[in-house]
Parts: sequence; C-alpha cells; structure tokens
Amino acid sequence: MWVWIAVVVIALVVLIFAARKVLGRLHVLERAARRLQHRQEEALELQAAAERLQVTLAGLQERAETAQEKVDVIKAGRGKR
Repeated sequence: MWVWIAVVVIALVVLIFAARKVLGRLHVLERAARRLQHRQEEALELQAAAERLQVTLAGLQERAETAQEKVDVIKAGRGKR
C-alpha cells in the first residue's frame, strides 16, 4: 500500500514540475505574441503613412510637370519676341 502512495506522490510531483515548466513557457510565448501584434500594428501604420506619402508625391509630380509646362511656355514666348 505504501508503495502505491509513494508512486502516486512521485507522479504528482513530476506532473506539477512539468506543468510549471509549460506554464512558464506559455507566459513567454504570450509576451512574444503581444510584441508581435504590436509590431504588426506599427507596420500597418507605417504602410498607411507610406501610401499617404505616395499620394502626396504623385500630386507634387503633377504640380512639377504643370510648372515645367508653364516655364516652357514662358521660354517659348520670350523666344518669339
């Protein structure tokens, strides 16, 4: 009878030890998952900012082309005088 009790106690000790290790690893994984989610949110914000910059750049490009066309018209007008 004492042998069975000893086996059960040893098994419980091993089970508790294993459970502690697993729970410790789960905590580390949970922190890593939160950091990854935070980085993903930052990446999405940066992507949105990049898209806004791209739109702004396209607008500036159009304005530069328009300004260049006006400069060309002015130069052509001065050449005719």
